[in-house]
This record gives sequence, C-alpha cells and structure tokens, in this order.
Amino acid sequence: MAENTQLEFLWDKIKERAEKLINPVSFSSFIEDLVPVDVVNKKIVLKAPEEVVALTVTKHHLEHLREAAQSADVGIVGVVIVVDGSDTYTLDEMPDALEETTVALDKRYTFDSFVVGPSNKFVYAAAKSVAEAPGENFNPLYIYGGTGLGKTHLMQAIANHIAKKKPSLKVIYTTSEKFLNEYVDSMYAKKSAGTDNEFRFRNRYRNVDVLIIDDIQFWAGKYGVQEAFFHTFNELFSQHKQIVISSDCPAKELTTLEERLRTRFEGGLIADIQPPDLETKIAILKRKALEKKYIVPDDVLAFLAKNSDNNVRTLEGRLNTVIFASKLHEEPISLTLAATALQESIGNTEEQEEITPETIIRATCSYYSVTKADLIGKSKRQELVRARQVCVYLMCNMLALPLVSVGKIMGGRDHATIIYARDKVAELMRVNDAISKAVTDIKSSVLKQ
Repeated sequence: MAENTQLEFLWDKIKERAEKLINPVSFSSFIEDLVPVDVVNKKIVLKAPEEVVALTVTKHHLEHLREAAQSADVGIVGVVIVVDGSDTYTLDEMPDALEETTVALDKRYTFDSFVVGPSNKFVYAAAKSVAEAPGENFNPLYIYGGTGLGKTHLMQAIANHIAKKKPSLKVIYTTSEKFLNEYVDSMYAKKSAGTDNEFRFRNRYRNVDVLIIDDIQFWAGKYGVQEAFFHTFNELFSQHKQIVISSDCPAKELTTLEERLRTRFEGGLIADIQPPDLETKIAILKRKALEKKYIVPDDVLAFLAKNSDNNVRTLEGRLNTVIFASKLHEEPISLTLAATALQESIGNTEEQEEITPETIIRATCSYYSVTKADLIGKSKRQELVRARQVCVYLMCNMLALPLVSVGKIMGGRDHATIIYARDKVAELMRVNDAISKAVTDIKSSVLKQ
C-alpha cells in the first residue's frame, strides 16, 4: 500500500505539469486513464487500459509526458507505457535508458593536448597506435597508473580521435561504475520486464567497434559484472573489435578479479604511466597556463612543480590558486605572489626532498608519537588505527601510487582496506576539525622536509 501511495504521489506531480502541456480533450481522454505501476531505470511505468490508448499516448504525447516528468523534479527522467494485461514493456523507450548513462567525452582530451615526457611516452605511443588502427594493434590495450597521471585523458583521446577520423565506427567510452550500474539495472528490470532488458544491455556493449572502460579495479569482488564483461570481452575480441581498459594497478595485482579476466588482459599490451619528472611537470603547468590564457614566469612554474606531489590535478589546482590570487590582488604573477598564495615560505625555494611513502610514514609517526612498526602493524588500538588511516589517506592524496602498492607498503593490507581508510579520513575531515588539522599538519611537515 505504501508503494502504491508513493507511485500515485509521483504520478500526481507529473500530471500537474502534463496538464499544462497537453490539450484538455486529449488529457481527459487518454492521460487520465493511465495508472502508475512501477519505476524502472528512473522512469515511471504507466499502464494503459487498452492498446489504442497506449498507441495514442506513445505517438502523440510521450514527449510531453517526458518533459512533465523531468520538470516535476521528483527524480523521474522519463515515461514507459505498458498495456493492461501484459507483464512486459510493450510500447516503451527502455533502450534510451542505457543511452542516458553514456559518459560524455571531454573534447579537450586529445593527443595534441597531452604533455608527453619520459614517464608516459610509451603508453602515449600505444594509445595513438590503437586510435589509428582500432582492432589491429595491441588488443586489448591495458593502461594502468596512479590517480591523476593522465589515464582518463589518454582513453578519451582515443575515443575523440576515432570519432573524428573514423566516424563510421561505433565507440563507447564509459566508466566501470557506469557499466556496473547498467548491469545491475538490467538484472533488476529483467525481473519485472522479462529478458528484453538483459538483451538490450548485452547487445549495447557487444555491437560496438571500440569499447573503452575506465577504472576496472572497482569491480573487485563483484563477480556478476565480471561474468558479464567476460562474455562481452570474448565476443568483441573474436570479432577483432578494439578493447581498451584502465586500472590503478597491473592486471596481475587485481587478485580479486577472476583469473580468466586477468589472463585476457595480460594477453594484450600492458602499458603503465609513471609519475612525471620535474621537467614534465613544468611542461604540464605551462600548457595549462596557456590554455587559461596566462603567461606564468618560469621560476613560478618551477616553484609550483617542485613543491607539489605527482598528481596532475593537484598541479593544476595549485596553478589555479596562483592565478586567482593574481586576479584578486590585481598583481602580476610572481614568485612572491605564488609563495604567499600557497602559504609557503618565500625563503624555502631550494629543491625539497622528493616525497616518498617513507617521508609520509615518518611524518605521521612523528605527529602521533608512534613507531613505524606500530603504524603498519596489526594492532587494533583506536589511536593506531586512526594514525594508520591518516597515513593511507596522505599516501593516496600526495603520491601517484596504485592502491595495491599502498596496501603493500602499509603492512600488506588489501585493496578494499585501503579504499575504506582513504574514504573514511576524507569523510571525517569534513566534520572533525582534529582530523582535518592532523592531515594538514602532517602534509605541511612532509612538504617542508
């Protein structure tokens, strides 16, 4: 009864908007006869009393109903029409439900805008080769590396290049999360709509020329979606269709992924992106500055590059801070302005020690007055658990390391434990001043070493 009440509430809200879009005669003759029976894929399912009503609504009023659903702001994005007496979706737009979850490509992510250096020239060349001849070279292409090093940029560059140079080819770029959500939705819809939605999901991913999926490490332990992708992989591979995958670690370290998937990944080309060296970081900053139509002095670029971690997004964030300070104070960008804006000492311009896991561990131990053995050990004492979690967060935040590598450094902990620790501290920082201060103080200590 509660569920029916909720459906009626949603439908009443949508009808209020629809009544303003559909002429009164049609509204009373057709729309008033529809009854809400379900919500699937964020679409409200409306049952018509007979086929003629369903046909009329579908042909003449479906767009108005969709517009009303979206403007009602109740979390519904579309409408599905079914005929009374049928348990399957007969006159619907369910294929579009999958299309809505497609990840939009960022047109700025091209091969030309990617800064190439010693740390990434191999993977850049591999990605370019795949984009030039999909399905012919390096299939599958497996790209791995830490956060913020350019994996997504390269993968979208492949998709953008193919879309421009080979528009006849069908390309899907998506994330592992989107793929997983679509798989779950297809399984849920299958229960109420027969097998059609499962077929739509399967056919959507198997009838492509190029399939690009980002961050597959998030499928760890999710064997249903792994099974679905395994069969998709086999189908595409047998047809010589290109597959590109990214992860934060090598395929062999994805121990919670099925062995048969790992061996297929390893059968192609595995290419890693290493953290950028100082010269590459400076080149990246210079490119970002030009994109923003700013000329930044070389000494400022060097300062920003030296006093940062290896995450490209962090580099850009520091550059944005300096540019904002220049606008705010109406001063030209200088080393003094940059140092002040970043709350760094102007006198501390000599090259700092490279940030490593050991420097973060050392700073964390010093802050919490614990030993390294205690920090990476197995003790469940609350103060040690919190220090351990903060250390994990800082490694993930300041170093471009795969999560599996962080786990090994922190006493052989698994992938899921590292994710939990990282996300737990990120959550606590928003509500707990003591944790936020600890992270800030330890990070400052690391940067000053």
